[in-house]
Amino acid sequence: MFYYALMARAQYLEDTCKTALNRVPESSHVPFRWTINPYRGCTHSCHYCFARAFHTYLDLGIGEDFSTKIVVKTNVADVLRRELASRRWTGETIAMGTATDSYQHCEGRYKLMRGILRALVDFRNPLSILTKSTMILRDLDLFRELNEVAALTVSMSVGMLDESVRRVVEPGTPPGHRRLEILGRFAEAGIRTGVLVAPILPGLTDDEEHLDEVLEACAQAGVGYAVPIVLHVRPTIRDHFMPWVQRTYPWLYPRYVELYGRRAYAPKAYQQEVSERFARLRLRHGLTASRHRELPRRQEQLALAV
Repeated sequence: MFYYALMARAQYLEDTCKTALNRVPESSHVPFRWTINPYRGCTHSCHYCFARAFHTYLDLGIGEDFSTKIVVKTNVADVLRRELASRRWTGETIAMGTATDSYQHCEGRYKLMRGILRALVDFRNPLSILTKSTMILRDLDLFRELNEVAALTVSMSVGMLDESVRRVVEPGTPPGHRRLEILGRFAEAGIRTGVLVAPILPGLTDDEEHLDEVLEACAQAGVGYAVPIVLHVRPTIRDHFMPWVQRTYPWLYPRYVELYGRRAYAPKAYQQEVSERFARLRLRHGLTASRHRELPRRQEQLALAV
């Protein structure tokens, strides 16, 4: 049963969860097997977000419902602590921010991440977290603690620094320059940091000028790596995203139909073109391409701590 609470223009649907750790299917082809998502839905309102599709499992829409009806798993930290204490848990790396942002606006009220991070620190469990939110700085103290006892990577998604694009494409997010400023604070604290330049939007942010601006700012912030991700349009969000492009950027709509009309991913030739441009600029700014490394499991962390 959901319990409704009003905050700003969004509805927050307070719920309890039976599990905090979500296993990722092998077919997903991602470098992690476990995630935690304290929220479902996201007030960042990014129009390209693939996680919009998950709202259909709640009988909610992938459009406005996704950014205005947010499920809050109020007991997630307690459930996580119980799961981490289980003998069956081997201390694998956990990924956060893979669906909706753990530091979206309502985290300022619910503070679920404080409990989650404290549990990860206590059990010395490796973490990789991705966010677009500057609110993550609030918990720098706990990230420092976790970094002392387990492998940790903190990443920001910064696809653009052009405010005229950001305000339209991802209207609920803070400016990209501000995100990088916050990420720099984590780098200064000795925490491994990186940037996912994502999504790279055809006709909007895929040119040399845009990419060079982002990578130069990444280098100035002191982040460790930068990785490009070209926009993909999964069938599950096509009915939201493509009409939105047609309304918002009508002059680009034919190009998006050409690239994504019958596919989720842009053609390999286009992706290769963007990748080569990105690699050249990344080299110019002295950034690395690696975002994944082998992270030790809990037993190894405990052995190192002895």
